[in-house]
Order: sequence, then C-alpha cells, then structure tokens
Amino acid sequence: MSMKQQMKQSLGMTMTPQLQQAIKILQMSVVELQQEVNQALIDNPTLEEVSSDEAPSPEVDREKGVGDETTEFNAYQELDPSALGPSQYKSTRNFQGSEFPNHEQVLSKPDTLHNHVLWQYRLSVSDERELQIGEAVIGNINDDGYLVCHLEEIQAQLKEEEIECDEADLEAVLFKIQRFDPPGVGARNLQECLLIQAENWDEDDEVEIVIKNHLPELETKNYTSIAKSMNLPLGRVIEICRVVHSMEPKPGRQFSTTEAQYFVPDIYVIKISGEFMVVLNEEGIPRLQVSKDYQEQLAAGALKDETKSYVKDKLRGANWLLRSIYQRQRTIYRVTESILKRQKDFFEEGPHNLKPLILRDIADELGLHESTISRVTTNKFVHTPHGIFELKYFFNSGISREDGSPDLASESVKQKIKELIGAENPKKPLSDQQLVTLLKEDNVKIARRTVAKYREAMHILPSNKRKKYF
Repeated sequence: MSMKQQMKQSLGMTMTPQLQQAIKILQMSVVELQQEVNQALIDNPTLEEVSSDEAPSPEVDREKGVGDETTEFNAYQELDPSALGPSQYKSTRNFQGSEFPNHEQVLSKPDTLHNHVLWQYRLSVSDERELQIGEAVIGNINDDGYLVCHLEEIQAQLKEEEIECDEADLEAVLFKIQRFDPPGVGARNLQECLLIQAENWDEDDEVEIVIKNHLPELETKNYTSIAKSMNLPLGRVIEICRVVHSMEPKPGRQFSTTEAQYFVPDIYVIKISGEFMVVLNEEGIPRLQVSKDYQEQLAAGALKDETKSYVKDKLRGANWLLRSIYQRQRTIYRVTESILKRQKDFFEEGPHNLKPLILRDIADELGLHESTISRVTTNKFVHTPHGIFELKYFFNSGISREDGSPDLASESVKQKIKELIGAENPKKPLSDQQLVTLLKEDNVKIARRTVAKYREAMHILPSNKRKKYF
C-alpha cells in the first residue's frame, strides 16, 4: 500500500463571516435588531446615528439577490459601499397615518410566592432558630407551591449550617407554613394539597374521603364508581366532586413569576381609505450611516499601519451591517406584501378566510430560496386588523372540500372545530367522529385522526374529559 498526493478541484459554498452576519440579522426580531444596532454603535466607531429621514440605506438591484442565500447575500459584494439611496419600503419612520395603532404598555413586577410566604412566616415567629428552619423549608418550595424535597434532606442541609433540629421540629414548621396563604402551599403532593384546602375551607368528612381514596376516579370523572364505593347517591357524589374540582391544584399559580409577553410587531398591515398598506416597524432602531470623516482620512492616506488596518476593518463591518439591515427590512417587506396579496380575504374578514399557502409559493414569486422565507417568517410578528400573528401563521396546508371547490386552509378548519366545540352541549360534548360529520355537512372533507390532531394542537380535551356533570 502506497501513499500519493493528489490535487482535486471542487465547488462548494463557503459560509463567510459576512454571510453569517446577514443570515443572523435576517432571523432577528425587531427587538433583537434594536439591541444589535445599539451594540454596534458602541463597538464600531465608524458607525454614526443620524436623525434625518434622509439617512442613507443601501440600494439593492431587484434583479440581484435572488435564488439561494449565497446569491442573495453575495450580491452585496458587487455594490459600491457609497452607493446609498432612499428606502424602497414604507416604515414607521416616515409614516404619518392617524390610524396607526398605539401599543403603549405598562408593566409592574409581581410579588413572588417565595417572598409572600416568607413575609408571612417572619410575621409569625420571633425565635431565630425557628426562623432559620422556616427559611430552609420555604426555600425548597417550587413556583407551583409544592415542597420539592424530603424533610430529611432539609435536616441535612441545616446540619451543615450547624443548625440542629429533628424531624418533629421540621414537621411543626411545615405544618405552620401549610396554613399560610395561598391555601395548600408547602404540600408534598396533590392529595396533601387538596386536603389542606379542604381543612382550610372547613369541608365535611365526605370531601376528605373522596380526596384520600378516590383521586384516580375523580380525575377520570368516574363518579358512578365513587358513589358505589361510598354508598352514596350519584347526585351527592357529584356535589362533593364539584367542591374538589373548585380547589386549586397549583397554589403558587397566582404568584407565577412568568410575566406576560408583549409581542412587538415587526410590521403592520393597516387599512387606509379602503386599501391595505404594509408598514415596517422601525421604531427604536437607530438610523445609521458610515462616518464620512473616517472614509476621507482613509482616502487621504492620513492613517498608517495598525490604525489604517483597524479603520478599514471597521468600515467594512459598518457597510456590511447597513446592507444586512437593509436586506432584512426589504425582504420582510416584500414577503409581507406577497402574503397580503395572497391572503387578502383574511385581512378583510378574519381567520375563517385563510387560504392554503406554502413557503414555495412566496419563494417562487419573489425569486428567493424557501429557507430564506422560513427565516423571514420565524419569530416575526405582523399587526393586522384581526390581531397580532406570527408571519408563519399564514402558511397552511390545504384541506379538501366535498364539492371539489378550492381547498380550505388547515388553520380555518381549526377555527371551525373550535367554534363547534365552543357551541356544544357541555353535558353531551361532541366526539371527534361527530365533529367529522358536522364538518362534512359544512363541505369540509377530513379524517377523524386529523380532527383529533387539530384538537390536541389547540389544547382541547377529548369529549370524555370535556363532559360537565354540574
């Protein structure tokens, strides 16, 4: 066996830093872009913020930047860095419409479950040792309100801190904590949580018996089995179970530290004088330009050696950033325009009129790669007359109709299923097969397993779990 050297030529795609940056910025939400631009102003001295509406933006030939990502972003390399022109899209910078929506939100940081329980405990004890034991117990209560470790483990933790206590001390402290607000806090399992609440509400013994002995039947709503086991009339058992169902299985829910999410739209579709208009959200994004001073110094040969190399590198980075931002904005704008054209009925009348649409439809129309459309529509939100939606929302597979008329978007079918379930008799909920029959009457051809899949996607329980007995 001998070793030989051979030369081989092949074609391949190189992921340059510039291409990586362009793709990264294309994927950013408007909030992430704001942060990126602000950081760039700090890091790159050749970037300047301007307030004038005439601030430059790279002009990209519509015949360039098409096809796959390599072609699309490498089109920048053919541009003269100084070839800057006006934007080709409408944005919130220059839009003055009185119908422009206002999204002013005021948020406050809520109290946490931990702080709430600790505050009550500190008001109820004065002994330092007991306070330390209580803090150790409360520190092991999770956000749902449950104690997540055994008392022996807490005892070991305290021993390491040279705080002596036995299991009886811990049980007494836990008992005290479990009587705090919210009812059920500090429970070690669901059964204990519900029993604490039953005691707190001063419920009768039958409620406690159901909680102690019949939780599995309670979960499946098998009230007949409970009635038989307890030798009680079914009506009485249903009344008992109604009390249990009204209890809170997660005492810490009201103190959830997960703050409400407010989506900042990347783009608006608004109707003015009977016509829809696409407007990019550029509020809060500093408007940038490349420093002319640095360019002039470089051109005049005023910079030497390391300084010259540094400035050239920063100028190159500044130009690429401007072009990447411009390409992002222009691509989002064009994609939204295409969606608006194809989903006009949605914008006019709402989700029921959503049409089937796939990434390739938009990609072929705009001369872009499907993966580019995917990046543009992920984590980007559009404000419409019917609410705020992720751009991905408008892409749906089609569901056939019985009479052969145009397919219906899967999202529209989901809305129909949701409405049918919303209007059902809660004591006789519709099965998936019944939903299939009702949809067929509405000219929608769909399989039972597809109905089940859509129902689960909307977090709607099956009919046997939706049934109401009271």
